[in-house]
Amino acid sequence: MRNSSASMLPFLLLPFLSSALSSTPQSSLKRGSSLSAEDEPQVLISLDHSFTCGFYMVGRNAYYFSIWFTKSADKTVVWTANRDLPVNGRNSKVSLLQDGKMVLTDVDGSTNWNTNTSETNVDRAELLNSGNLVLKDPHGKILWQSFDYPTDTLLPSQPITRGKTLISAKGKGVLSSGYYSLYFDSDNVLKMMYDGPDISSLYWPYVGRDIWLNGRTNYNSSRYAVLDEMGRFRSSDKLSFDASDMGFWIRRRLTLDYDGNLRMYSLKESTGLWEISWVALSELCGVHGQCGRNAICVYMPTPKCSCPPGYEIRDQSDLKQGCKPKFNPTCDPQQLKFIQLHNTNFYGFDLNVTRNISLESCKKICLEDCDCDAFWHTVDGTGSCNPKTELFNGYRSPNIPGSLSPNIPGSLYLKLPKNVETLDSSKYTVSELICKTREDEVKGVSLNIFNNKFNNVHLYWFVLAVGVIEILFIASGWWYLFRKHEMPKSLKEGYRAIYDQFRRFTYTELIKATKKFMEELGRGGSGAVYKGILADDRVVAVKKLGDVIQGEEEFWAEVSMIGKINHMNLVIMWGYCLEGFHRLLVYEYVENGSLDKHLFYDGSGSNLLGWNQRYKIAIGAARGLAYLHHECLEWVIHCDVKPENILLDGDFEAKIADFGLAKLSQRGISGSNFSRIRGTKGYMAPEWALSLPITAKVDVYSYGVVLLEIVRGSRFSNWVMDGEEEVGLRRFVRMAKEKLESGEESWVGGFVDPRLNGQFNFKQALGIVEIGIACVDEDRSKRPNMEMIVQTLIACEGEPNPHSAFL
Repeated sequence: MRNSSASMLPFLLLPFLSSALSSTPQSSLKRGSSLSAEDEPQVLISLDHSFTCGFYMVGRNAYYFSIWFTKSADKTVVWTANRDLPVNGRNSKVSLLQDGKMVLTDVDGSTNWNTNTSETNVDRAELLNSGNLVLKDPHGKILWQSFDYPTDTLLPSQPITRGKTLISAKGKGVLSSGYYSLYFDSDNVLKMMYDGPDISSLYWPYVGRDIWLNGRTNYNSSRYAVLDEMGRFRSSDKLSFDASDMGFWIRRRLTLDYDGNLRMYSLKESTGLWEISWVALSELCGVHGQCGRNAICVYMPTPKCSCPPGYEIRDQSDLKQGCKPKFNPTCDPQQLKFIQLHNTNFYGFDLNVTRNISLESCKKICLEDCDCDAFWHTVDGTGSCNPKTELFNGYRSPNIPGSLSPNIPGSLYLKLPKNVETLDSSKYTVSELICKTREDEVKGVSLNIFNNKFNNVHLYWFVLAVGVIEILFIASGWWYLFRKHEMPKSLKEGYRAIYDQFRRFTYTELIKATKKFMEELGRGGSGAVYKGILADDRVVAVKKLGDVIQGEEEFWAEVSMIGKINHMNLVIMWGYCLEGFHRLLVYEYVENGSLDKHLFYDGSGSNLLGWNQRYKIAIGAARGLAYLHHECLEWVIHCDVKPENILLDGDFEAKIADFGLAKLSQRGISGSNFSRIRGTKGYMAPEWALSLPITAKVDVYSYGVVLLEIVRGSRFSNWVMDGEEEVGLRRFVRMAKEKLESGEESWVGGFVDPRLNGQFNFKQALGIVEIGIACVDEDRSKRPNMEMIVQTLIACEGEPNPHSAFL
């Protein structure tokens, strides 16, 4: 009996073995074969198991032919063939025909989608490890690829070129096409556009600025951009950005999300969750089409749609339908009034723009034009008047993108019939608005509980609850057998790691990378900097902070904010170390070191900075500071601008270092009090000594000193009288102003670094000196802001006879 049972065993196992063999994942589909959507949909899986291609189910019986990340918790889709026309689950299939076409057919046999290829020598369809679905000939040559037909996502090594467009999904969890697109425009610049039912509107890069002020160039014809395996994105229009966790062996994607924002995501494979590692627009209300006609996008602190006075929501179930008036329109000026909305504007649809006009005159223009629904008026001295014929893309924030310089103060005046009851206009002001990214949508369902100000008691209770849940999971044998090795040593640290946006290094890693901090690159008030080489061969600069007094949560919050800041003229932070008393920051390594080493050295040989290099450095440093003051996630005051903190890359492009190490100051706060003076003697604004509130104008002052030193080629302490920097500077400024106001300009030539031997542009030198003098004015209200400085420097660069308007 035993022998009989043993002899029967192979026959009993045969069905199971054949079933297992038939379900073995395959990465390719031979010509003449097909995949079915019926019952258990058949799929292709890349050889490294990173991507799956097949029928992606939505609803009860609808399927898309898609590619998705195998290891992501929600099977994140990166490409869809039939995104606007799903097929039925029964009898639908995708086939590789004998004529070389890959065809998707619906239940009735009708063709839903095909590759439109006519290559008869197609041998197979194959899903590559890159996520690219390709058709190949017998020799392995690619005849068609999904990378040429992107939907809403770019994968590493998948370029976006002329004629290729990313189109967002229509909603969260929806695959069909939405209203936002990313593409190369006819001027060779990579742009994002909202193309909705009512309007089409470009919104990125910011259209109110010149291409150059946005850090782009249209002097190219290749129209080529790509994300590489390291997490670096480079475009032919000079757009460049890096993932906050840059490095190999991380799965990433660049997705134009359904809300119109472009984000880079990194996959944390241990959890299957995505983390944002770069974002195009830090303020989501800057995306057009968020709230519909007449509506205003407001941060509270997440984006919300609201209606202005006299209007009400059109459809409570769909806020994108906007707002409708609660009144009957009238054109009689006698029956109309204006309501002032502070920090509010509607982008576009300006009837005309009039400069140097009073508020009352602007009101009159709008009253007399029946098509005018509102107007924007600035109060910066230019008196710009912008009447609006339509109210689209409403946006309320202290940082209004309504003019050439977003920080120019002004208000929107809404035209309403007098019989419409409204609150006092002061009720419509907005204060302390903070714009955040959508981290709560990416970090998992419960991670919105976390924030930097979370009470520790509640945190411990939450961790305890999570621990109980995890114990229940542990009780199930499967979790214990296959997942227990992923359990972090500390629950608190583990959950914090989920929402870290850039890499956290161990102290041991950094000791090894820097060879026990052997090569010092420099030393300043905040600590010493050492050169290091990471395990992936990246060269880094590691700063050991010497006097950080913040606790662990405060330090993490401040560093995470710095990690979100990204600009070509700012040094990129790649990570940090937080162990015990050790506080270290890991930055990109900048080849040519700091400006002081090139500007103030004694020699005069080939290493001497030429005039064009100096001018380029002046503009780059100004752009970096302008970004910190006006455009980044938070309003950042550097507080220690000096040549030692301006680094130069291989092309002598300026990069500001050490930003964010001072206290961060949020917009809307009138003044920030710092616990102690931060800065360097000779570059510090008078406000520090006078105990006045510290604003961005302290950076403007320091930058002015640096500008004058760039022209002179030496520190003020080496050439002003009596060795007293502040007194000497005041005397120099007084003398320079007297000469310039009297029309005497020839002295500027003698002020320029004599080592240049007269090889410089006199008009540019004059412009820099005038800007520098304006920057170091003791009255901070008379100092220009950094955006004005950038614009003037660029004008001096391009005009044959530039002249600053500051003096």
